[in-house]
Amino acid sequence: MTSIVFLNALLHFMFFFMGAGVGSFLNVVIYRLPRDISVNQPRRSFCPSCKQQIPMWLNIPVLSWIMLRGKCAKCGCSISPRYLGVELLTGLLFYAVFWKVGGDWSAMKAWGPQMLCLWIFVSLLIAGTFIDIEHFILPHEITIGGTVAGLICAFAVPELVGEETHLRGFLISLASGALGLGGLWLVVELGKLAFGRVRHVFDKAEPWSVTQPNDEEPPIVVFAGETLSWADIFMRSSDRMLITCAELRANEQSWQNVTAELWMEKLKVRTGDGKLEEFDLGHIIRLEGTTTQVVIPREAMGFGDVLFLMMIGSFAGWKAVLFTILVASVLGSVLAGFWKLIGRSEWGAKIPFGPYLAAGAVFWIFFGQECLRWYLGLMVRG
Repeated sequence: MTSIVFLNALLHFMFFFMGAGVGSFLNVVIYRLPRDISVNQPRRSFCPSCKQQIPMWLNIPVLSWIMLRGKCAKCGCSISPRYLGVELLTGLLFYAVFWKVGGDWSAMKAWGPQMLCLWIFVSLLIAGTFIDIEHFILPHEITIGGTVAGLICAFAVPELVGEETHLRGFLISLASGALGLGGLWLVVELGKLAFGRVRHVFDKAEPWSVTQPNDEEPPIVVFAGETLSWADIFMRSSDRMLITCAELRANEQSWQNVTAELWMEKLKVRTGDGKLEEFDLGHIIRLEGTTTQVVIPREAMGFGDVLFLMMIGSFAGWKAVLFTILVASVLGSVLAGFWKLIGRSEWGAKIPFGPYLAAGAVFWIFFGQECLRWYLGLMVRG
């Protein structure tokens, strides 16, 4: 092996290992950001169980997790395989991006900036995906902060959004982000109108209540043995939960055969003769009764998904927005059908829409233009 071939192989490995190192930092972001812990303090990673900071020689991407067999060197507690998975995935995607856009080493000044911007893009997609899977949220630092990064990248490297000048790159990035924001927001709102309620009907009156066991946690709603968090039911001020009550008790007041409307911050009681009474939930300590029917508001996806697609559009352009929505929808439908086929429908319910959007965006990076040319070719031949 000549020195040039060896050096070239070393540089290829360097891109993978650089990605794995970024993946190690992304694990910090994934763990700390949803928990409101600074990603800078403490500076070093720490064990999630014993909180002991991990020394540098035991924090080598990929290798440390394998050598320690997924356990903390201090307390011996297991460390999630997610840490290894994120490092491997980031390393592989960094290398795949280099393979996709890289070229002659002497021309690295031409393709290097585009590669750097795509590295930032896939890092945001990975962080957003794993946070969304674990916590069902997409933090603004990822979505809105990522959109700002996408605008800057599109201005610096207009080729990202298929343009040649810096100004057009910025404007197309801005318009594509707006398309992602507005387009998916419209889908969310129309979906809310069409499919935005889940109805539970009971053969006999079942007990229900609203309690707050922990003052630092949101209230919980219990009916017919099912428990729901307040945050799972009410995502916007216009959401309401309808409870057909055989009996209703709020503090010292009680009613028979009424409909209770639970809103985010208020309770409305509608009697059979049409009278309506309204109460501030902040003043209600005891809320319970029996019910024959409960109608719960339902979200097909959260507003975080809308902002996530806005970020994708700012990095990749308007074609990527449309492509990502299509691929994410198809992928979600196929996987939902697969889980149902094997009798594991509940597994599909545990995956939010954000990871599907991220998968669609990654598919666009590596295969989007080829798929688009193939489809247009079919249209011409047709």
